[in-house]
Order: sequence, then structure tokens, then C-alpha cells
Amino acid sequence: MIEYGHFIGGKRIKGASGRSGDVFEPMTGEVRGKVAFASKQEVAAAVENAKATQPAWAATNPQRRARVLMKFLELANRDYDKLADCLAREHGKTIADAKGDIQRGLEVVEFACGIPHLMKGEYTEGAGPNIDIYSMRQALGVVAGITPFNFPAMIPMWKFGPAIACGNAFVLKPSERDPGVPLMLAELMLEAGLPAGILNVVNGDKEAVDAILDHRDIQAVGFVGSTPIAEYIYGRGSAAGKRVQCFGGAKNHMIIMPDADMGQAIDALVGAGYGSAGERCMAVSVAVPVGQKTADALIERLIPRVEALKIGPSTSGDADFGPLVTAAHLQKVKDYVDLGLKEGAKLKVDGRSFRMQGYENGFYMGGCLFDEVKPSMRIYKEEIFGPVLSVVRARTYEEGLALANDHEYGNGVAIFTRDGDAARDFAARVNVGMVGVNVPIPVPLAYYTFGGWKRSGFGDLNQHGPDSVRFYTKTKTVTSRWPSGVKEGAEFVIPTMR
Repeated sequence: MIEYGHFIGGKRIKGASGRSGDVFEPMTGEVRGKVAFASKQEVAAAVENAKATQPAWAATNPQRRARVLMKFLELANRDYDKLADCLAREHGKTIADAKGDIQRGLEVVEFACGIPHLMKGEYTEGAGPNIDIYSMRQALGVVAGITPFNFPAMIPMWKFGPAIACGNAFVLKPSERDPGVPLMLAELMLEAGLPAGILNVVNGDKEAVDAILDHRDIQAVGFVGSTPIAEYIYGRGSAAGKRVQCFGGAKNHMIIMPDADMGQAIDALVGAGYGSAGERCMAVSVAVPVGQKTADALIERLIPRVEALKIGPSTSGDADFGPLVTAAHLQKVKDYVDLGLKEGAKLKVDGRSFRMQGYENGFYMGGCLFDEVKPSMRIYKEEIFGPVLSVVRARTYEEGLALANDHEYGNGVAIFTRDGDAARDFAARVNVGMVGVNVPIPVPLAYYTFGGWKRSGFGDLNQHGPDSVRFYTKTKTVTSRWPSGVKEGAEFVIPTMR
């Protein structure tokens, strides 16, 4: 039985609150360990450690800060298999998918290694008579991240990588469902040369979250999770005077035009809809074929592909996807399938009864495929977060575009077509933050920003890319004039450049 505590001041410590939760191994259904839930006092201890060490870290030149990140990348690659095994066992995704989770996080850390350039300010010589103006970016101080269960490596790195590179100290509150990898990452950062106290990890539930949101020494908070919690964190954190970015739920559409390569579109739907058991905020959960002929051809070819999906244990080398994260979440997804049938959708493939031989207590479910889903149905409106794909038939391109535009979520969207005009028009007019053209999961690379629109995102700045540096720094502008150029006498008006 593994005991998961916290990582504060450069070392693992046991929880002191007396409260804890179970950490499961989804592929077997067994309890893997106990995770401590931090009290308000334990969160405060992490913040105090961060606050004490941050000024010296911010004063360290950015090139030296980048070298710590470079060493971390080396160590993470050394321990790649170990990290992936822990991630797969605690989350349920396959080893291959776990490695992808880690890699996309490391790519953001790689981007953050360019911090000497990214934090450069601006300079204007002779902006006025003997006046020079320059700007500088400075760290905020202590910042925090609250991250979800579905990417326990990637999203913590998306948060702490740029934040620490900018000279901040970081307090991470990862998901209590799979806390192992975040603790391992913190230890690797310490081994890489990060001063103790710059990266702290506190595990916990709502009590820890509220302690972060209310602590006056935390200057900014980043969150990824469901929309209701994103709204809560954004509202409470903003009311406390913090800079806040929150990313919530999604209902990602894929428009399939009549001229699309149908084989390519089906491959994309299967991978993007069912990969990681659908537990991705960028999963395609709605297929929108345009025209009756397109819809019929799609369903005919999609049914056998979904029926043939290979579900297996997380450590399997050839499974398409593994179990869901908990028994409670598995039941929630099955309840949505039940609801879809009651609402009148046509269930073409039913994976609810799937059982994994030899792993009968694991949290497994086969792929489900609905046809003739209507926009009025809850299975269309709400995020299911499981291996369930809904097909909503559109008569025209404009009708398909309207579906994506009118939905309350606006995280990701894709269009599959051979028509460049249609793709260009779609990219320009769709009201969604990330768009794929013949790309089913349009997650930008690390040097672009990641962020959804509408009720998928709250706050002015996105994750990673240039926005991450803007989010974790504040700009100071200096206007200077030296005595040799100063006129005699008081000036009673605002200086101008006339």
C-alpha cells in the first residue's frame, strides 16, 4: 500500500490532517494506496516555503534557470518508462498513451528553456528629449496550479514549467485520483538543481483548493477541469484579487464534408473519439456528417470499427484504450448511455456490458456509438468524458457549422474536407478556440497557445506558448532622463513628446 503525502520544502512529508482518500489501480479495481488530503495549515506551509525561496530564484539570471529545466528534461527522459508505468497504473490509460501524456508536457518545458529570450522587454532610445523608455518582465511571486486526473504529467508541466522559468515559485495541487507522477516530477526538478521550496506539491480535495484560492500570498492560479469547478475557481480566485486562468469542459465536433476522404475521417474519429477511453478535453465526442449519403456511409463503416476496438489492461502493448479512472466515473458514463436511449438516440454499438477476462473488477467499458442524436438531448449538450461517440446528422454545411457555433462549449473542433475554400471559411467563422483542418485533435504545439472559448475557458490568457509568459509575469515600464538633459524649473503638465 503506497502512502502519498506532500512535497514541501524539497522533501516528501506525510499528511498531518488525518484525512485521506483511496488511489485505485483502474485495470484491476484494487486500491493502490492512500493519498493524504492537505489541511489549510499544510497549504500555508507550502506557500511559506515558496515565498521564502522565490526572491533568490527570481534574482537568478534566466539562463541559469533554463539550465535547471534542461537538466530536468534529461532526468525525465532517463525515467521515462518509470513515469509512464506509474501514470498508466494510476490513471488507466495505456503505456503508449501515458508516454504521449509525458511527452507533450516535456515539450512545454522545452519551450520554457527559451526563457532568456521570452522574457526580454522593449527599449526605445530617445523617445523624447534625452528620454529613454524601456520595459521589463518580472515574476509575480508565488503562483499555483490545480490540475486534473486525465493528464497527470502533461498539465502539471504545462503549468509549473513556464511559471518556474519566469522566476516564480509554484504550489501544485494535482488530482487526488492519480498523485504519483506529480510527486515524481517534483523530485526530478529538485534533482535537476531547482532550489528546495520553489516547487511544492500538496495533495487534497476542496479544502486544499479553497486554501489556495484564499491565500493572500498566492498571486495567480491556473486550473484545468470541469466547467462548474472552473467557474467556481475563477470567481473565487478573482474575488481574492488573483490573476486566474481556468479551462473547463468540452464537446468537440468533427464536421465530415461529402468530399472528405472517408477512410481518413473514420480513422480520425476512432482515434480521437475513443483514445484514452474518451477521457480527454480534446476528444472528439460529436461527429457531424453533412448530407444523408455522407451520414449513411459514415455509420456503415464506423460500426465495425467501433465493435473491433481492442480494450485491455493499462500495461498492454496493443490495446486501443484501457479502463476508466474510477468505478464511480465508469458508472457515470454508463448512466449517460442509458439516458441517450431514453432520449431516443439510436445506440448502434453498445459497450456497457464489456468485461475484461482476468480483470473482472477493473473499470472497463467498450466503445459506444449513437446515431441520430439531436441537439436537444443531454447526451449532446453535456460532456460525457468516456468512450461514447454521438453522430448528429446535418443537412448542409451551414447547419453543421451552426452546431459547433451554438454549443455552449468551444474548446476544439475539426473539419474533414478536400475543399480549401470550405476549410478556410470554416476556420474563419467557427466560434471555437482550437480548429483542426483534417486534424482531429488540434492541440497546438508548445510554442502556440492552448485555450478554449465560451464556457470552455475563463480568463484572458491561455496555456503554454507566449501567453504562459504573459500570465506568469508582470510588465514594468521605466521612463528615464538623466540630469544633463533636465531643464531648470518645475513642470506642471504631463510630459509629452511634442
